[in-house]
Amino acid sequence: MARIPIATRESVPEAQRAVFDEMVQGLGAVPQYGPGSVMIHVPQAHQWATALNQYLRNDSSLPKKIQELAMLVTARELDCQHIWNAHATSARQAGVPDGVVDHLRDRKDLPELAADEAAVVNYGRELFRTHRVSRGAFQSALEQFGRQGVVELGLIFGNYSMLAVLINSFDTDLPPDRTERLLPV
Repeated sequence: MARIPIATRESVPEAQRAVFDEMVQGLGAVPQYGPGSVMIHVPQAHQWATALNQYLRNDSSLPKKIQELAMLVTARELDCQHIWNAHATSARQAGVPDGVVDHLRDRKDLPELAADEAAVVNYGRELFRTHRVSRGAFQSALEQFGRQGVVELGLIFGNYSMLAVLINSFDTDLPPDRTERLLPV
């Protein structure tokens, strides 16, 4: 059960109600699940975070497969059920092999990875586990994705880390129609 109630127009800061109205109109309703259900309590922050998320999802130079894999690595490393559930199926649809998704979820040794997949997984795991990225992992990602792509990869890891922190600390509910198995945590 989420730790705070669903936002209402009256519950958000008065100075941000116009932004709340704009966000809710664009979304179609007040978000009930996940990071949006937390961020909408501070509509201006939600608006800025959404803008970054939209850039990364729609305008990034990285292929969807790589974006989705980076989201899964973040979800797994930060034990974020919501991000995992929101992106495991779309990662599969974007071309991440089922075995990679399933082994990531279960923290099993990964099957042989394509070079681009290995670059994402190694970069992300190093970043989350040691808070640094080795020269080798960085160089591999740079060779795979170029300068813009490596910056965007870092932004995806950072953006989805922010979302995971909100989701995990506010204990947001999972959507009732989820299809993926829960992360073993």
